[in-house]
Amino acid sequence: MEDTTKTKESRAHEHDVENMVSETSSLAKDDILQLEHTDPILNAKMHLVNNAIDEIGFSRYHWKLFVLNGFGYAVDSLILLIQSIIAKQAALEFSPSYPNGLTIAAYVGMLVGALFWGMTADIMGRKIAFNVSLIICGVFAIVAGAAPNWEVLGLFVCLSAFGGGGNLVLDTAVFLEYLPSYRQWMLTLMAAWWGIGQLIAGFFAWGFLPNFSCQDPSVYPDATPCTRSNNQGWRYVWFSSGSLVLVMSLLRITVIRLKETPKFLVGEGRDAECVETLLFIASKYNRPCSLTLEKMAACGTTDTRASQGKSKWGLGGVWTHIRGLYSTRRIGISTTLIWLSWTLIGLAYPLYNVFLPAYLSSRGAAFGEPSPYITWRNYTLVNFSGIWGPVLAGWMCGTRLGRKYTMVVGALVTMSFFFAYTQVRTATQNVAFTCIINFCLNIYYGTLYAYTPEVLPSAHRGTGNGIAIGWNRIMGILSAVIATVADTGTAVPIYICAALYIFMAGIAAVFPFEPYGRRSS
Repeated sequence: MEDTTKTKESRAHEHDVENMVSETSSLAKDDILQLEHTDPILNAKMHLVNNAIDEIGFSRYHWKLFVLNGFGYAVDSLILLIQSIIAKQAALEFSPSYPNGLTIAAYVGMLVGALFWGMTADIMGRKIAFNVSLIICGVFAIVAGAAPNWEVLGLFVCLSAFGGGGNLVLDTAVFLEYLPSYRQWMLTLMAAWWGIGQLIAGFFAWGFLPNFSCQDPSVYPDATPCTRSNNQGWRYVWFSSGSLVLVMSLLRITVIRLKETPKFLVGEGRDAECVETLLFIASKYNRPCSLTLEKMAACGTTDTRASQGKSKWGLGGVWTHIRGLYSTRRIGISTTLIWLSWTLIGLAYPLYNVFLPAYLSSRGAAFGEPSPYITWRNYTLVNFSGIWGPVLAGWMCGTRLGRKYTMVVGALVTMSFFFAYTQVRTATQNVAFTCIINFCLNIYYGTLYAYTPEVLPSAHRGTGNGIAIGWNRIMGILSAVIATVADTGTAVPIYICAALYIFMAGIAAVFPFEPYGRRSS
């Protein structure tokens, strides 16, 4: 039976190789950063590793990574949305002095998590950070459901976000560093899991909040006081979500049994382990792999921190990774533009969610007071629409548009519908435009998520990715503060957001690297 399975996989691999040849025969087969001569020996070894990964091809191991790494993607959106969904009911019970506190707590946790786990992944490797961060997220999400007051709830939300936000940095990096070049478009497709995470959050909320929540006294004057006993719904949402995350984090350990990524090992000068890992995958899935330690040794000896006598745990070690993101002029420009893009989308997306409902209300849009069923039905429709943006983006990235112009199209189309949305006046129009915008926005967002690790040097990928997402989180914190103190009824924020999308499209067009037809380094 096992031999039959292997035979089928071998045939599938041969078909993949044929597709790869036909798809890339007219394209340059260079590595993306091959011409950036920071370390010719490392470039040569990375080229051999890319050849070996392409030779092995796409296997069941990669499908496991796609699903379980993708779930890490989903967790980020799951945690962010759950805290916003349950905030109102938790506030009725705790009467907090700062209602937006949970949003800030979540973004602070994700900011620290992105920086900590991103840098840690470059120092001690992807494997430990990849596994531990999601376990932390699951444990504290469960504990958040038992919070006795608003401050403790905020603490546990922050700690859960610390794990989930850090894991997001690693999901794309780990998947990319095992992925054959002719399937790199799947990195964009993986962003569809973001919408799945939102959908899961909506289903949990739909199941528990309408049936196990106290009533809002401002809407129902005769409502009984809100206590823990009559307001268990938001706690059930946390318990269920945390349990799901914990189970999936354990599946990552037992199903994938992740080995350290080959590209990290090469960057650390651990050539023997790199070859051993690739040969293990090739043997397990009956694939060819001609890479040998002798071929790696023939390239020379890589200049690593160990050979330089520097401690990788000190500030100098961290600074080495930051400096590596500016090792050449083009890499430096690329890094700066990527970080700027993350900063802008981190401000534009929350501002859109914060200001648009109040703006529409001030202009006479009448949506009525929908029932809980209608509320969560609409929520499900919107989140379901978001899943398919990255699916279209994945296809677009595999065409001549490439990554850069897929982002340009996504940003400009989003901006167009964003302007059109200001004319919404009915509940049906509101749902329709929200679904369309969520779909279009995820074309840009999903591609940016994939593009970022693709063009970063492997040795500094975790740090660069972590700082990029960190800037995004800082803007999320800022948007929560703005929502508290600003006038949400004016048109100014709407036009600012639209201008930001135009600016993001312009930045994407001048990115110095285009991964289409090339291989990540």
